[in-house]
Amino acid sequence: MASSRTVVVAGAGIGGLTAALAIARHGYRVVVLEQAERLEEAGAGIQLSPNASRVLIALGLHRQLTAAQVSTPEELVVANGRSGRVLARATLGLDVRRRYGAPYWVIHRGDLQAVLREAVEAHPDISLRLGCRADDFAAHGNGVTVAAHAGRETIEEHGIALVGADGVWSRLRGRLGHEAPPRFAGYTAWRALVPADAVACELSMPAVNLWLGGDGHVVYYPLRGGRVINVVAIVRDDWRETGWSAPGLRSEINARLEARGWRGPPREIVAAAEGWFKWALCDCAPLARWGRGAVTLLGDAAHPMLPYLAQGAAMAIEDAAELGACMAQDDAPAAAMRRYERRRLTRTARAQREARRNGAIYHMSGVAGLARSLALAAMGGRRLVSRYDWVYSWTPPREGETPSTASRQHAST
Repeated sequence: MASSRTVVVAGAGIGGLTAALAIARHGYRVVVLEQAERLEEAGAGIQLSPNASRVLIALGLHRQLTAAQVSTPEELVVANGRSGRVLARATLGLDVRRRYGAPYWVIHRGDLQAVLREAVEAHPDISLRLGCRADDFAAHGNGVTVAAHAGRETIEEHGIALVGADGVWSRLRGRLGHEAPPRFAGYTAWRALVPADAVACELSMPAVNLWLGGDGHVVYYPLRGGRVINVVAIVRDDWRETGWSAPGLRSEINARLEARGWRGPPREIVAAAEGWFKWALCDCAPLARWGRGAVTLLGDAAHPMLPYLAQGAAMAIEDAAELGACMAQDDAPAAAMRRYERRRLTRTARAQREARRNGAIYHMSGVAGLARSLALAAMGGRRLVSRYDWVYSWTPPREGETPSTASRQHAST
C-alpha cells in the first residue's frame, strides 16, 4: 500500500481500533499508535445499544463477539435504592432487535477490545504499535507528520491524515487549540466484578438493573455467560485524580451506601465484590469544532461524556463508522474530516447534554426524588425505551451514500 494512503490513528481504545477497521476497509493503510505497552483487560462492562452493535456487525465481528460471550439482557429494571420499590421494567432482548433491527448487548470492555485488537492484527493494511505515544503533529503540503515517543526514543510517523482517539485526557485535543481541561462532575464511579455464585441466583438474571438514590446510583448486570456480575456504583465525591483504575476499598463504598440508607440487592452485590477500582467522572462542554486540516478527533477525545446515557463507547463506534464512510469518498483528507465532523457534532453534543441531564435525574433526593420516582412509575417500560429512539435508531452510512443524503438522515436523529 502506497505511503500516500496512510492514516495515523492515535489511541487503541474502542474508538481507535474500530476507526482503524472502518478506514482500512476502504483501501487505506492505517497505523495505530498506542502509548500502553500492552492492551490489558481493564475497565467495566459496556452496554452496546443497537446503534453500536449494528456497526460492529457490519464490520464482520458478529461471530467473534458471540465467541467472546457477549450477553443479551432481557429487560431493564429501574428501582429505588432506599425503598427497594421497582419503578419501571422495560423489555429488551427480542423486542429491541425487532424495534431497531439490531441487538442490545452487554460485554466487558476488555473482551470487546480483545475482539477488535484481533481483527486489527489480522488485517494486512493495519499496523498496531504499542508503547508509542503520539505527542504532537505538524501539517504540511504532503499530509501530516506525527511526533511520538517510544520509550526514550522520539519517532516520526507520516500520513495523509491523523485521527486523535487518545481519550478524555487527549494530548492532541490541546494541540488543536482546545485548551480547557475536562471538567470534574463531582462524582466518582466504582467498579468491580462479582462471581455470580457469590450472590443469590436472582441477582444474576439477564437484566440491566439501575437502582437510583440521592447523590448516587448503582448499575449491575451479568457478563461472560452469566458467570460474573458487573457492578458500577456512582457516588458524590470530591476525589478527582486522573486515570480510571485507582484501587478502592470495599469498606469505603459499603459505608457510602449504608450512610445513604441503601438496602436490598445493591447492598448485597456491593458487599460481595472484591477488587474495587474507581475513577473520577469528567466531561467537556460540546466543542464547536474538532479539528483542522487533515486532523480530527474521535470518541472521548472529541466529546467526553458522563456515563448516565451509557453511550460513551457507542458514540465512539458511531464516529468510526462515519469517519470511514467519509474517507471512502476519496477526496482531499481535510474535506473528508470536515464532512465527518458536520455529521457528528450535533448528535454527539446532544448525547453529552442528555447524559448530564440523566445524571441530575438519577441523583435527585427529597421531594424532587419522589417526583422522579412517580414519573418513572407512570411512564412505564415501553415509553421509557421509546425516549431513546433518537439514540438506538441511528444507522451507519450506507455504501455510496452521498453527503447530502447522509446529512438529512442524521439531522433527523
